[in-house]
Amino acid sequence: MDSVDLSVLKTLREWQGDTQWLVTVVETFGSSPRPPGAMLALRADGLVVGSVSGGCIEDDLVRLARDGKLPLDRYEQLTYGLTREEARRFGLPCGGAMRLVVEPVRDAGWVGRVLQLIQTGQMVRRTLHLDTLHVELDDATRADSLAFDGATLTTVHGPRWRLLIIGAGQTSAYLARMAQALDYQVIVCEPGEEMRRTWDVPNTEFIREMPDDAVLALQVDSCTAIVALSHDPKLDDMALLEALKTPAFYVGALGSKVNNAKRRERLALFDLTPEEIARLHGPVGLSIGSRTPPEIAVSILAHLIAVRNNSAVHENHEKTRTNSKTLSGCTTPAG
Repeated sequence: MDSVDLSVLKTLREWQGDTQWLVTVVETFGSSPRPPGAMLALRADGLVVGSVSGGCIEDDLVRLARDGKLPLDRYEQLTYGLTREEARRFGLPCGGAMRLVVEPVRDAGWVGRVLQLIQTGQMVRRTLHLDTLHVELDDATRADSLAFDGATLTTVHGPRWRLLIIGAGQTSAYLARMAQALDYQVIVCEPGEEMRRTWDVPNTEFIREMPDDAVLALQVDSCTAIVALSHDPKLDDMALLEALKTPAFYVGALGSKVNNAKRRERLALFDLTPEEIARLHGPVGLSIGSRTPPEIAVSILAHLIAVRNNSAVHENHEKTRTNSKTLSGCTTPAG
């Protein structure tokens, strides 16, 4: 599965030779359906891949392309939704507005280079000089973000987030595929040769070392999530003993409430503080009644999204987990 970002870039490469534009959201005001950095590939015949609003703005861009009203030799800024009338007309939330940069893609050579680098797990910073449409590429970090100053537009491409999965089972495969669609670089730690042979998710990195060594080797940062899904307490606990000491934004483990309560007791026997153990999301994922491997994968990714966005869903989940500790001695509702 491709993320929206990758789909847009691959489409630009496929359309090379056709009249096409890359449309990027560079600024939003108030409520906006798509964030800065959202992209859309647009062809002169009105064909569109990607999204900048999920609504009528795409329809307007298609109209402009078909009517020959988009420039072929310069960039153009378009702003939608500054007034209530425009917000209603283009389907934007009341008070919301966005500014777009529309650039003709005359030479898609840079697209191929970006895709090659992303394929190897690298992040790329693309700088567009608006007056000349010249494109420069250089290395990016996860701290980099979109920048627009009227003279240049800088966008960041590649996996901003990393997901380390312990175990290469069926649930892990579903989780890996879905995570790739959300721009995660997926790394799988699986010491067992048999499990590696049946793994069929492309573009994932394999680590054959033991889980604790894998966590240490990864140099975990705050853009990393670690999820233990091996079903083997020895392997999962090895990973958690190191993962809970890292700045990872999410550390979770599969298992029932009872099993995770026992897991916390085991972890407390080692050099982890109560605060570090409390970081563990176990059972992993949001409580949505998930039972099958794909449902469990959905619940895990939903929780990752909630934590990343500091959403009320995550806060309510944590309150429920605290209450379940107080009332029943369990750690969390079933994930």
